[in-house]
Amino acid sequence: MNREDFNVLNTGVIYFDNGATTLKPFLLSEAISDYYNNYSSNTHRGDYQMSIKASSMYEKSRHIVAEFINAPKDSQIIFTSGTTDSINKIVFGYFRKALDEGDEVLLTKSEHASNLLPWFELADEKGLKINYIDLNDNHEVTMENVIKAITPKTKVISIAHVSNVVGDIRPIKEITEYAHKNNILVLVDGAQSVPHLKVDVMDLDIDFLAFSAHKMCGPTGVGVIYGKEKLLNDINPIVFGGGMNADFSTDGTRVYKKVPERIEAGTPNIAGVIGFGYIIKYLMNIGLDNIHRYETELKEYAVKRLKEIPQIKIYNEQSKGGIITINYDGIFPQDLSIYLDKYNICTRAGNHCAKILKDEINIKNTLRISLYFYNSKDEIDRLIEALKNPNIKEEII
Repeated sequence: MNREDFNVLNTGVIYFDNGATTLKPFLLSEAISDYYNNYSSNTHRGDYQMSIKASSMYEKSRHIVAEFINAPKDSQIIFTSGTTDSINKIVFGYFRKALDEGDEVLLTKSEHASNLLPWFELADEKGLKINYIDLNDNHEVTMENVIKAITPKTKVISIAHVSNVVGDIRPIKEITEYAHKNNILVLVDGAQSVPHLKVDVMDLDIDFLAFSAHKMCGPTGVGVIYGKEKLLNDINPIVFGGGMNADFSTDGTRVYKKVPERIEAGTPNIAGVIGFGYIIKYLMNIGLDNIHRYETELKEYAVKRLKEIPQIKIYNEQSKGGIITINYDGIFPQDLSIYLDKYNICTRAGNHCAKILKDEINIKNTLRISLYFYNSKDEIDRLIEALKNPNIKEEII
């Protein structure tokens, strides 16, 4: 699907590391080059035409993002440097003052480090309690286990919409509905969901959402915070400087702007944000439902082919996301990834920034095959061919 838009695919590379970052279509570099070559100036600061155009294009991207996730207002979209930055700004900008000693935060052991470490830090600082939602036998989050984990002290559920290792799609709508009945806020890590399936923040009733551009064909160094308006109005900046203040004086008196400007101190990644707007339009033209449907078909095909190899263990056969996590009996995952690279096949080996998931799946390192809409069944066949090589262990040694 749309393979002709990606230059690197003309080189023979098979790219199965989309969970880490995605390939970029030609139109991204064209949009970024247009900014740098033709109207490179700062935003919201100049009274001349180039700056006015840069500001207009930057705000146009904000509008496109809002439209993409069905946010009610453009001002509910805050640009950051990525999902990690977004979650940190939510945790330390909002929850630092909203939570008290003894309050409980619910996570899962399959969360990415970006959705664990900020909470660990805040828990130490504020005396919070961290608890975990149990995973089922398929290492997935179920509504039953969410309900079982909630206590009268639970104030926040912070959870990935799609796990970056297991690839399970969590029941976010049901989680938010139950959570809100119990006065619990829900922060959703959308890094692995927003690029792959339709995320409607109004329908899902999400309180906070964080995601990254680079995982959806966009530039590195651009991320998004979405929040409900009443929550964003109470978010404090954790970075201070130009662009986010309305006034300040020698006695330390200062007045900060409203969101989103209050949380976007300094000169942002203007070219990246503008390029991201073009990318979202590109994805909308393909259709997120089409992308999800095609990825599901690819994953089912890949699982079927992988099961032809007795030495392969699949850890997440039942999950609905486009991620397949495996190991090959007797071969260390990193060695397997290096071997596959000889065939121009890019995969990810290790713990995938989910270092406590080993407590659930009883193994620390795995090989991850993560799919996107530009992958094909032919590429999967080439992967299987390499894995079926009767001399695979000898070649690795």
